Amino acid sequence: MAPISRRAVLLGVVGAGLAACSKPSAQPSPPPTPPSTLSPGPTATTSPSPSVDTRPRWPLTGNLLKDEDNARHVAVAVKVPDNRREHPQRGIDQADIVFVELEGYRDLSGHSGTRLVPVFHSRMAQSVAPVRSIRPVDIPLLCPIHALIGNTGASPWVVNYVKHYRAHLEGLLSYMNTLRSGSYGIDRSRVYTLNGNTYYDKAVVCHPTVLAKQTKRFRSGPPQPYFPFASGRGEVSARQGKRGRSIRIPYKGDSYFMGYDYDKKIKRYRRSMPWGPHVLADGSRVSTDNVLVIKAKQHYGKIFRGRGHDEPLQDIINARGKFYYFNRGRYVTGTWRKGKVQEPFEFTLNDGSPLKMAPGQTFVELPSVRAKLRIKTRSRST
Repeated sequence: MAPISRRAVLLGVVGAGLAACSKPSAQPSPPPTPPSTLSPGPTATTSPSPSVDTRPRWPLTGNLLKDEDNARHVAVAVKVPDNRREHPQRGIDQADIVFVELEGYRDLSGHSGTRLVPVFHSRMAQSVAPVRSIRPVDIPLLCPIHALIGNTGASPWVVNYVKHYRAHLEGLLSYMNTLRSGSYGIDRSRVYTLNGNTYYDKAVVCHPTVLAKQTKRFRSGPPQPYFPFASGRGEVSARQGKRGRSIRIPYKGDSYFMGYDYDKKIKRYRRSMPWGPHVLADGSRVSTDNVLVIKAKQHYGKIFRGRGHDEPLQDIINARGKFYYFNRGRYVTGTWRKGKVQEPFEFTLNDGSPLKMAPGQTFVELPSVRAKLRIKTRSRST
């Protein structure tokens, strides 16, 4: 993750940590809970302008919120593998946001597949599966949300990276660190044996609501608003954008596409994997209201080779780049920027105006800065 502070990197390299799926590490005492706010609304005591929408909203979806007390709880993210052999998945359709990022295990061509990070707040899935380990990019993605991360561990330096920013997220409540708490379980039907060894990489299940009870940090919530949501349909930026009903986003160079096709009947994009429709364990097809593509430089932590997992890094700290935003068959483009690890993204359209997104669920794709999107005016039949 560049730029990562030299101090944070050294802490990770030389400090003791929890290797993925290994012995639990001691948890440091929690810092004071950082302040958080509901979305949106002025804080001044003067009467608001009649044109300002002051109604409370869910901070990660922008949907209207009837009772603000319902949002006063932590957001729970879960690391979910995304390779074909690890499908079908469970629970991600209940997430407010789903991040799509590099997995890290490279194939013979030297390219990595993808891993998902569904984030739950307005709805909490009963179970999410499978569950895998943390990646470095999760820290700057989730720190602005003050999220708790369900996971099976991480490389030692990544664990220390998490600890370094523990004032902004909770990533130490892994499977091994919460044994017998009910936060995780094992789906025995997905345990398998290969060459005499037993593997659980497809079998770990996370229960977000139970996991959230294992810490008092950030429990009162809610997280701060993550995206710039519009207060009405007329404000949505994509409404006046170009037609974009079919989207293909490449990973692994230009040979492994995540696909989205707009369905006018449900007013959502149906999602596809490189091998076909993205279908969950219950048989339902994955779909989303918004697709947000954030392009950034990708590389691997060469200085960590020989020290464990060759972690994929994505330059989104103190950086900027190009974004594409899709909603209801249309899209706009512009520039994103992000400051410090704990700061949220900012989005500016090509005409200089701020992005306004439609309330709802958002899939965030994080391809390479060199990725060439394939956008068509007609949806494909998938």
